[in-house]
Amino acid sequence: MLDLMLIRDATSDDWPAIWPFLRRIIAAGETFTWDRDVSEDQARAMWLLEPPGRTVVAVDPAGTVLGTAKMNPNHMGPASHISSASFMVDPDHAGHGVGRALGEHVLDRARAEGYRAMQFNAVVETNTRAVALWRSLGFEVLATLPEGFRHPARGYVGLHIMYRSL
Repeated sequence: MLDLMLIRDATSDDWPAIWPFLRRIIAAGETFTWDRDVSEDQARAMWLLEPPGRTVVAVDPAGTVLGTAKMNPNHMGPASHISSASFMVDPDHAGHGVGRALGEHVLDRARAEGYRAMQFNAVVETNTRAVALWRSLGFEVLATLPEGFRHPARGYVGLHIMYRSL
């Protein structure tokens, strides 16, 4: 699938394909720190970023959106050289390399745009697939905020702060 996948800038026309799986992931409450009842308008405003942020989609040859990512400065002003990113892969397409492709794309793009590092502020420690993926892409856990996330099935679990230089 990776050979046939295209990652491109997202447009407003992609939102109707993103929203169903984004809503499903957020409503599950297992991996994102967003309000589980986020409205579509709120989610759209938080996901489809204006510059200097960017949002991309991974699509198959038929144009099906398989996943999406957004990247942005992690902070402003004198700390704006550190980027951050968030990722959502449609659960129906998980396990086929979409997350890895999006991760590699965002890292390459951040490097090309002059960022010096990337920091993830809140990776839920029980999201073991994501933690393993980010570690395989060179991220390390800088710290874990104990009980920083209320998981719907596991109770209070840690939130990792992950980092890598570019």
